[in-house]
Amino acid sequence: MDFAGKQVLITGASRGIGFATAKEFLVRGARVAVNGRTKQSVATAITELDGGDRLVAAPGNIGTVDGCESAVKTAIAGLGGLDVLVNNAGISIDSTIEKSDETIWDETLDINLKGTFFCARAALPALRESGGAIVNLASVAGLQGSVEGAVYSASKGGVVNLTRALAMELAPDIRVNCVCPGWVDTDMLRRDYVDLADDPAAAEREAIEEAPLKRVATPEEIARAIAYLASHDARFITGVALPIDGGISAGF
Repeated sequence: MDFAGKQVLITGASRGIGFATAKEFLVRGARVAVNGRTKQSVATAITELDGGDRLVAAPGNIGTVDGCESAVKTAIAGLGGLDVLVNNAGISIDSTIEKSDETIWDETLDINLKGTFFCARAALPALRESGGAIVNLASVAGLQGSVEGAVYSASKGGVVNLTRALAMELAPDIRVNCVCPGWVDTDMLRRDYVDLADDPAAAEREAIEEAPLKRVATPEEIARAIAYLASHDARFITGVALPIDGGISAGF
């Protein structure tokens, strides 16, 4: 998977899966535009990535149309084009349906689904010119329901079907796929699930035990799958929702 000479934009790249994905593309020779919500978070990530002039800052709030369009425009201008868009920015707020208010619904759908759509739309001219690829971040929760995760599942289920629709509409010029991670060892898992539990140790054991492979994924494992779907090696793959979940979605 050689990305030498390729231009890549990764939203939500200041931490977690997005940061690991930026590293993966850098290692494989790409120039990478790093998006995060604030200039400071992007600057910190760029310093840590240590990619010199192969890194471009593209801050912006992906939960708004203006933020999506600004981030994509800045990335394309800084990179000089675009070959790959990775729609990674996302949030997860566990909540029962009774406790899920309009704020939780709007924030989750705006970032996870609306942001994915409008970043893709903004990137279309550049991706058509390059014959590029889009890789969206969905979730195993987009393939099956989750307890106290109705809003998140709705947003990620939307990403899965949006991926399929865009793959049909944008072919043959642009390929569109998504990955569907299960539990991944990121700060989001710690902050939004383990640390909020009444018994954090038990919550961590539950996450590990849920997968038949009896562990959680590393961010690097998800990043490599993203790179594969964006690469020339996957040139006959589009419209796919790839589970990377240790077998969670295989059955029970």
